[in-house]
Amino acid sequence: MSPNGSDRSSRRPVRRKLLQALAAGLVLATATGCTSKDFPRLGMPTPVTEEAPRILSLWQGSWAAALATGVLVWGLIIWAVIFHRRSRTKIEVPAQTRYNMPIEALYTVVPIIIVSVLFYFTARDENALLKTSKKPDHVVNVVGYQWSWGFNYMENVDGKTATPKATAKEISSIPKRMLSAVPKGAEGVYEAGTPGERNPQTGNPGPTLWLPKGESVQFILTSRDVIHSFWVVPFLMKMDVIPGHTNRFEVTPNREGTFKGKCAELCGVDHSRMLFNVKVVSPERYQQHLKELAKKGQTGYIPAGIEQTDAAKNAETKTS
Repeated sequence: MSPNGSDRSSRRPVRRKLLQALAAGLVLATATGCTSKDFPRLGMPTPVTEEAPRILSLWQGSWAAALATGVLVWGLIIWAVIFHRRSRTKIEVPAQTRYNMPIEALYTVVPIIIVSVLFYFTARDENALLKTSKKPDHVVNVVGYQWSWGFNYMENVDGKTATPKATAKEISSIPKRMLSAVPKGAEGVYEAGTPGERNPQTGNPGPTLWLPKGESVQFILTSRDVIHSFWVVPFLMKMDVIPGHTNRFEVTPNREGTFKGKCAELCGVDHSRMLFNVKVVSPERYQQHLKELAKKGQTGYIPAGIEQTDAAKNAETKTS
């Protein structure tokens, strides 16, 4: 047998073992039936709402897919470097291949498949996360303004369904289809924050938004001036607060405690001061807090924001 033939035959078992190891690694990385709790959070905080694990699972799945793709690419690069390096004893030019249709089709189709799969899971989870119920347990209008946050608790604090008789002018800019989720007779109470406020328990800056544990809360997001972004860090979700366009989403807190929130959109010179806190308490303590706000005279609502623009109205459904 020629030296070249013996050299090729000696390499074949090593190549076969390397390919088998790569295949086994990919199977272990992608075929295990683990849940999001079995993987590290990869920089994400501990979820505190019923909806947040879905976001965490998407984040972890994206990292797993990226790792599997990286392992495959790195493995092929290492394999080519080791087994297709230039021989020290041979100086001839290796065979040149101008076209390889299967390989060209492979590196075109595979990225399309990867992007399509990521798009499917992202769209699926986004649709689920943006679903809102017609009658949530609570509705809170979050108002962004330079340089703090206000919270309109759209609640029937006094228990009388006859009042108010008409929609308060402060919240008239909110679309009627969103106000339909507000309970009947909700006269409301509010909290108007300033950057200099601090949470008395944690000392963290900004006003404090109170929420009940185990009950659904629908947030209606409005702005008085520029674009802000409402981000409660352990909710694992944020949404833009846009002047002239009303956004909303819904969560159910499932863990008591005080958590940090901030504006995630560069909104001006004091953007860094737009901080707030979220305090999740029992439903009984939440109702007590609403009554405390009413006793302070903080009844009604603060101005929600700029009236919705024609472009935003045209984007609404015909039933709005």
